[in-house]
Amino acid sequence: MLEFFHFKKDIPFMKYGKVTTLISLGTFIFAVFFLLYRGLNLGVDFTGGTVVEVRYAQAAPIEHIRETLKNQGFSEVFVQNFGSTQDVLIRLPVEEGKSGAQVSDQVMKTLKADAPDVQLSRVEFVGPQVGQELYENGGLALLLVAAGIIIYLSFRFEWRFAVAATIANMHDVVIILGVFAFFQWQFDLTVLAGVLAILGYSVNESVVVFDRVRENIRKMRDTSILDIIDNAITATMSRTIITHTSTQIMVLAMFFFGGEALHNFSLALTIGIMFGIYSSVLVASPLVMLFGLKREHLIPKENVIEGANPDGSVV
Repeated sequence: MLEFFHFKKDIPFMKYGKVTTLISLGTFIFAVFFLLYRGLNLGVDFTGGTVVEVRYAQAAPIEHIRETLKNQGFSEVFVQNFGSTQDVLIRLPVEEGKSGAQVSDQVMKTLKADAPDVQLSRVEFVGPQVGQELYENGGLALLLVAAGIIIYLSFRFEWRFAVAATIANMHDVVIILGVFAFFQWQFDLTVLAGVLAILGYSVNESVVVFDRVRENIRKMRDTSILDIIDNAITATMSRTIITHTSTQIMVLAMFFFGGEALHNFSLALTIGIMFGIYSSVLVASPLVMLFGLKREHLIPKENVIEGANPDGSVV
């Protein structure tokens, strides 16, 4: 395995397992509290609203358009380039007492006051019922992915590993949702896509560590389970640093240069990557210890037949 970072001694991660587990529990409770207390700030994708696409003769001033619309009373407006620098997509939430046509007319009057050459390309109205269906389907997709991961882990590992990895993955998802609820960042389909991506990303890290633990248990016969887990995490640390650093560089590129369309998506990925490392090392592994993992759970005892020779033949 390629190693850019070589550790001469095993890092005693499990020495602080109880502390990190308590920190994780506190963070999890914090996230659940704000999910229940504040809830998610759902975007137009889930709540319904009006989608207006316009075209400018030259490159569209996105920030100026956003500020102009906000000054006209559209407080929750979403503005982004669509296809080219001249095409602009504007999404607005449902407004009581106003139809989609009235909202789009007001938007066009506001935009034409600054740029008379702006042209209306299309208008779409997403009803609250459609938004609710998307919200329910998105939640179903999240549950199905989680169920698929649980099934995969239950076949791949002994149940203690499977349960620990599942809890660690659910921990990551709840933390992402909790952070979005705390800061009231808009939660839309792109963020949901980021959460689903993190589920797969995080479980991969847990699988790598647990595979090494399982391998070490068979090799390191005279070593305690605690030291075996420390060795497994330390041995995969170089891979973890390389993988997560390269992934985070790509995500940061989307965050800074992807525009508003990819802003919350990359934000969800950033949170997930950070907590994915933490949960795989400092949540899943201590949980395996907490569940009482022993060498016998992975190495079955050999059945000894009374009166048998060492080679297994019966006298």
